[in-house]
Amino acid sequence: MSIVVAVLMILGSFFAFVAALGVNRMPDFYMRMHAATKAGAFGAALMLSAAALHFGSLRAVITALAIIVFFYLTTPVAAQTIAEAAYRKGEKLWPKSGRDQLAEDEATQSTKLR
Repeated sequence: MSIVVAVLMILGSFFAFVAALGVNRMPDFYMRMHAATKAGAFGAALMLSAAALHFGSLRAVITALAIIVFFYLTTPVAAQTIAEAAYRKGEKLWPKSGRDQLAEDEATQSTKLR
């Protein structure tokens, strides 16, 4: 059992490291936030699973599962809200991003309202 816990902790640490690396290396705010939310959430879930297995009590398992569920429910919503606020504030996309889907959608909606 301790080998499984160790593997989960190492994998969780790896994903947390990848999230930190992504925050440091990505070219714009939106990509950095994406790296932090995706890899960070998965890394936290792996580490919480390791903690639940290590302690082995029903209370530890329920607590870990509750935290994981809460994390996966709130992280995407928070990331979406922060990204939209940054976009409204004028945070620029990376020039190689391809296209600005939100600007296209807003242009389409404004022409429909006229």
